[in-house]
Amino acid sequence: MPNPLEPWKTLRSELVFNHKWYQLRRDHVALPGGQVLDDYFVSVRPDVALVFPLTADNQVVFVRQYKHAAGQILLELPGGVVDAGETSKLAAAHRELREETGYAAEQLELLAEVFDNPTKDTNTIAYFLARDVRRVAEQDLDETENIEVVLVPLAEVAGYIERGEIRVAGSVALCLLALRRLGA
Repeated sequence: MPNPLEPWKTLRSELVFNHKWYQLRRDHVALPGGQVLDDYFVSVRPDVALVFPLTADNQVVFVRQYKHAAGQILLELPGGVVDAGETSKLAAAHRELREETGYAAEQLELLAEVFDNPTKDTNTIAYFLARDVRRVAEQDLDETENIEVVLVPLAEVAGYIERGEIRVAGSVALCLLALRRLGA
């Protein structure tokens, strides 16, 4: 009969790479069966807020941008990291929506909060639904960003996913949650 599940015990941790854009931690852990691992590497990452922004006329506001690790230009929902000193994921969601798209919403509804990659990463992703978004400003991008705003009719979002036009995991998951919430 298998042993009951137990969390690993962290014996020691050390930050082996510390850069403003990336941190890597090396954990020394004891497994429930007694085995000790001295080289379990964990990416220490900030939490993320992602938004499904829907306009009053049922257009979903997406962003298209180059993603270097994938080496591709990808269509995804607006969002980004919760900045140091930011008070909440909700505040980050409002900020990212406005910065990346120029759109804003009065209220955002939290649909779910999930782990991104719990095997190797520390962060979570908060998924928000924003209804009746409206364009209120120009994009406010930093010098490394080049983001195209793309409006997709709500009725076509599922087809975009099925055809592989939306392929970023967090965006796919949030789209499916939002479509279900909206009954679309």
